[in-house]
Amino acid sequence: MTAHAPVSPGIPPSPRAAHRPGRLRGSIRRRPLTWFFALAYGLSWVAWTPYILSRNGIGVWDFTFPGGQGASQLLGVLPGAYLGPITSALLVTGVTEGRAGLRTWRARMTRFGVGWRWYLVVLLAVPGALALASAVLAARAPDVPSAAILAAYLPALLAQLVTTGLAEEPGWREFAMPRMQSRYGTLTATFTVGVLWGVWHLPLFLTEWGGGPDVAWIEPVQFVATTIAFSVVMTWVFNKSGESMPLVMLLHCGVNNYVSMAWSDMYPSLPDRYASHAFLLASAVAALVLLVATRGRLAGPPRRKAP
Repeated sequence: MTAHAPVSPGIPPSPRAAHRPGRLRGSIRRRPLTWFFALAYGLSWVAWTPYILSRNGIGVWDFTFPGGQGASQLLGVLPGAYLGPITSALLVTGVTEGRAGLRTWRARMTRFGVGWRWYLVVLLAVPGALALASAVLAARAPDVPSAAILAAYLPALLAQLVTTGLAEEPGWREFAMPRMQSRYGTLTATFTVGVLWGVWHLPLFLTEWGGGPDVAWIEPVQFVATTIAFSVVMTWVFNKSGESMPLVMLLHCGVNNYVSMAWSDMYPSLPDRYASHAFLLASAVAALVLLVATRGRLAGPPRRKAP
């Protein structure tokens, strides 16, 4: 049993102490988006600090995360990714909407029934668009991936879904987009989330994840430009599919999986930075086509009118 200091029965607790939890809860309920973004950034950036300070980053801390580049990134990056967007979304949803909000969150996260054609299009369109963009930049046709790469492609994609996809998209798309679209409109929501999603990654450019610590300034700038353009595509898929998070996660992870698994095998003579150039080119073209085709609506809901 834990001992407690005696409390005089004649002296009530201070109003400040009594109402502090209520004030915090009230602040979260009044500003759920502000709290979500602040928590997503704060939790991730604090958790990434050891990785950034280690020899995998700027080298202030005399420690190297084990397992080589791939495993060290999982150990250094993934914990912060899980602590950021998805944890923040669950916390703020639980405080502001309770069990009903968490049920809505779960319904979007398990909305698999969007038709097999959607999955086929996303599975084929992502590597197809990236391969085409890479071919334009390289001015040549790609090499055929090896049998080992083709065999490992789908298993690696599943691994991406439960790491990158599950860590990020339940926050940026599932939590932020519906609230921002209804309040600010689809385009404002899309560009805002695109910027915040990209900037959230910026500390990682001080590490091997982003080619750091001595990365050129153009690399993070290009990355944020890419997240803005790609967010247009993500928003359209999110809205058009009835807010199906499995499909959105598949779209996001399809890019990561192609770049990490197939790109270097198809374009072995190109520098690694060309993969980022290809992603930006493919995203920008797709975003422009969707903005023109939908007249900027991106299949979004009408903006909520102010009372």
